[in-house]
Amino acid sequence: MNHPEKQLATSVLVIGTGGAGLRAAIELAERGVDVLVLGKRPKSDAHTTLAAGGINAALSTMDKEDTWAQHAADTIKESYLLAHPDIVRVVTENGPRGIADLERWGMPFAREDDGRISQRFFGAHTHRRTAFAGDYTGLEIQRTLVNRAALLNVPVLDTCYVTRILVKDNAVFGAYGFDIGTGQRYVIHADAVVLAAGGHTRIWRRTSSRRDENTGDAFRLAVLAGGRIRDPELVQFHPSGLIEPENAAGTLVSEAARGEGGILRNADGERFMARYDPDRLELSTRDRVALAAYTEIKEGRGTPRGGVWLDVSHLPRETIMNRLPRVYQTLLELQMLDITSDPVEVAPTAHYSMGGVWVRPEDHGTGVDGLYAIGEASSGLHGANRLGGNSLIELLVYGRIVGEEAARYSARLPAQRRSKEALALARAEVDELLAADGPENVRALQRALRDTMTEHAGVVRDETGLRAGLAELDEIERRMAGLGVHPDRAGYTDLAHAFDLKASALAARATMEAALERRETRGCHNRADYPELDPALRVNLVWSGPGKVEREELPPVPDEIAALMREVSSEGKLVE
Repeated sequence: MNHPEKQLATSVLVIGTGGAGLRAAIELAERGVDVLVLGKRPKSDAHTTLAAGGINAALSTMDKEDTWAQHAADTIKESYLLAHPDIVRVVTENGPRGIADLERWGMPFAREDDGRISQRFFGAHTHRRTAFAGDYTGLEIQRTLVNRAALLNVPVLDTCYVTRILVKDNAVFGAYGFDIGTGQRYVIHADAVVLAAGGHTRIWRRTSSRRDENTGDAFRLAVLAGGRIRDPELVQFHPSGLIEPENAAGTLVSEAARGEGGILRNADGERFMARYDPDRLELSTRDRVALAAYTEIKEGRGTPRGGVWLDVSHLPRETIMNRLPRVYQTLLELQMLDITSDPVEVAPTAHYSMGGVWVRPEDHGTGVDGLYAIGEASSGLHGANRLGGNSLIELLVYGRIVGEEAARYSARLPAQRRSKEALALARAEVDELLAADGPENVRALQRALRDTMTEHAGVVRDETGLRAGLAELDEIERRMAGLGVHPDRAGYTDLAHAFDLKASALAARATMEAALERRETRGCHNRADYPELDPALRVNLVWSGPGKVEREELPPVPDEIAALMREVSSEGKLVE
């Protein structure tokens, strides 16, 4: 490649153009701090746009008795006690302020006749605390943040693929990357780096993430920089992802479909949730519904394509059109299927990384000086099961806090230490891949990896399967040494996919090694060989590299929050 590297400098570099990255960038720009945002896909189309259900905060607009402490109690209870109490407190206490920020920037929330923000029930929430905009809340939030960032003239480079965070003596000094279209290399010098590059759910065959997103990039960037990964095995499988067409496998059918009265049936036409949760049926928690569907399919009562039926055809047509417009539209477009008359074939799909980069509760620092992680890339709020609507509020709360922190850190830095060696290493890694002319195809290896994870580390796991999965991963990594990478006239996407694959392999290893270590069943993590919850395993598992998994004790739940924790009825609630 003949272009010289392009040198850029900024006070704070943000990696990721979704809700978390943009919120941090907005905070920095409002404080007058120089900031640059990098993304590997267009910012208007970041993953945040897919969030359908809503955003949680104890605003008490509908239920006066709601409080942040009750929101915290519901979150910790639903996490199977693995959420970090301090992180939960920060998010729930600051939630209303996050909503107020969005409101100030023009977010079109649904409102009651008297003008207050509407809130609806969602999942295991005690009160109505989910604010929304139709069934496209995430899209509106992303739009609001993109517009605000544009107003503040925040520079966004959204065709830049970051391959390394540059570090010297455990302090960051920037990042290295290339343009996906032109191959132009970038060296970006920065005092602080905010990692907001999403999760790792794309490493399963069926996932609600789109192609080439959520491939574990944040995990790899953090670990190579000296960070660690907390609870990578805790992945939320959404109960209802499409099976067909293959290129859209995993696309979500919003849980609003069950919230409005949709019924799940197996191939024999039986309403199977009666067997697993007779009280709540289809309105049970996400982990239980996903496990029930998985069990039906595994035991031979699934549809020919390996799914179950989700049926809303008994609902009035106007209910479907008013309450489920996006589901109706999606099925017409993808399958020419009319949900007002026909059931939809669905199966559990990898949906959300509840684990992620290890961060401190107070500032989401990673332990590497000047490196912060936020959003789905980070960890600590969700534990072993995520409350629907909590991830969107987390972006706003910690986006703001990390923006403040990174600004402070940059201002205090006496000088930026740089390292020629770190830069040479990043450069050599790209050179090496560009010169790679082996027989192995990136796409084929990505597929092999996804098959391994689906087969051995899906909804239900056991020791034999996980060990077999790790052996297959060894073989995939061996084959990765023989990759052929071929940029063409259309650009350097092949090189980007090769880095995606490296990230996915690291994320897969972290996930399977932590899953082996968690010898219990808790929330989303089902071990067939350890079906009970083990109170001694109320710990976070922290992975810092192959074979390195440590247990980290959690602080006790504060008494005033513990007192509010109770089983929550899901009568008449949505369960996104």
